[in-house]
Amino acid sequence: MYTSIKLPRTSALFVSTLLGGLIFTSCAASHQSANQAIPQIAADGAADKRMAPASESSISQKTEAAPIARSRPQLIKKAAMSLTVNSVDQTIDAVSQIINKQQGDLIGLQEQQPKNDSRRYTATIQLRIPENLLEPTLEQIAKLGTVESRNITAEDVGDRLVDFQARLTNLQKTEVNLQKIMDRAGSIRDVLSVAQELNNVRQTIEQINAQLKSLQNQVAYSTITLNLEAAVSSTSPQPAFSLQVQETWNNSTHSLSAFSVGLLKLGIWLIVYSPYLLIFVALIYSFNRWRRTHSPRLTQTPQSTTSE
Repeated sequence: MYTSIKLPRTSALFVSTLLGGLIFTSCAASHQSANQAIPQIAADGAADKRMAPASESSISQKTEAAPIARSRPQLIKKAAMSLTVNSVDQTIDAVSQIINKQQGDLIGLQEQQPKNDSRRYTATIQLRIPENLLEPTLEQIAKLGTVESRNITAEDVGDRLVDFQARLTNLQKTEVNLQKIMDRAGSIRDVLSVAQELNNVRQTIEQINAQLKSLQNQVAYSTITLNLEAAVSSTSPQPAFSLQVQETWNNSTHSLSAFSVGLLKLGIWLIVYSPYLLIFVALIYSFNRWRRTHSPRLTQTPQSTTSE
């Protein structure tokens, strides 16, 4: 049970006035704080707007500065070099040592010895070297003599490699699908047909694999064709006296043997054709005899005619 308290009229008016003042003061304070918050939010928004272009510009600069990743070209490099050297044999040995240090291979060697003084001693060497060591190897080889010519060619086979890899992937998928079909095939005819097609696909896969490995090997290793030629000295050394005597003796004996063989061959020819020679000599002898026997009659006939 609540009891009601009655206040005087003046006190009630005072209380209501106090409550109204408190409410007005709180409303004014909240309005002021709201007014202060709005500029602050606006300022923060403007700052964000100022920061946004700066951040966007920095991002765009970073994007422009970042290099674009490009695939490395797949090049088949071939080099050719011609050298004039003092000694071909010593140069071949030096080239072999260089190739061993560079982890390369000597895949071909062809030498041509001079047969007379007018020709030079030459040699052709074919080398295989890792692609990244091609330039250092050429520089080392160039120091072995005088460089007459130098040539480097490169062929980009990146597209062919990508094509082979794509075909290989598709054929491998086809092989898997054919294997699944073969496992589900019921009749012998279907099994044989799918097996034949599977065999063809596998043969094509092996061929493409071989071509792909060959191209990759050519890209990984570069080839060098090196032509060596001996330098010609200004004065040719004279052979020793004993060598000259020996050479003269050899030439004379060779000439005598050749002359003897020639006479022997002539005698054999005469023996073989002797019947014809005898017949020819007999004819000549008969003709001369007949001419001697008939010559007086011919000479006397004009005298008898004149006397008559």
